[in-house]
Amino acid sequence: MAKVLVLYYSAYGHIEAMAEAVAEGARAAGATVDIRRVPETVPEEIARGAHFKLDQAAPVAKIADLADYDAIVVGTGTRFGRISSQMAAFLDQAGGLWQSGVLHGKVGAAFTASATQHGGQETTLFSIITNLLHFGMTIVGLDYGFPQQMGHDHVIGGAPYGATTIAGGDGSRQPHPDELAGARYLGKRVANTAAKLTA
Repeated sequence: MAKVLVLYYSAYGHIEAMAEAVAEGARAAGATVDIRRVPETVPEEIARGAHFKLDQAAPVAKIADLADYDAIVVGTGTRFGRISSQMAAFLDQAGGLWQSGVLHGKVGAAFTASATQHGGQETTLFSIITNLLHFGMTIVGLDYGFPQQMGHDHVIGGAPYGATTIAGGDGSRQPHPDELAGARYLGKRVANTAAKLTA
């Protein structure tokens, strides 16, 4: 049985919802799953003023936690076509894990959100994947076995590089059922791949 970590940063709750869906998919494949979030770096007063979602239930992760898993699925919102500073600050502390090689051969995957369809989702996914490849991880994407990402009858996230959602310019758009299904599909693929690699 694979042990999967869903590690995320979510300012407004969209990535939190996607993280829950990734975890559901991994659990459906028989994995043991933990959901952790990275620490908030914005001062609380400013975060409250910007209406950040501060009541997230997931415990805050520690860098050392990453070594305990067979797979790590990383999610963060897009910030100008790249990962959020909160996620970057967390991953930048992983030099010791990188140097020890403890993450080599583990499975990695990515998910993200942006305000618009063209808000840099793919470059953000690549930003996450770049970090995971430097850690020596084996990457799993959102393959075309998930056909909903090829639809064109409504606006939807999703890319071969990972699961995505679109939040809308004011954050009012919640993840579409197809986007949540893509996140579940990704979680299941990660869990199945990790189980095979650790068998």
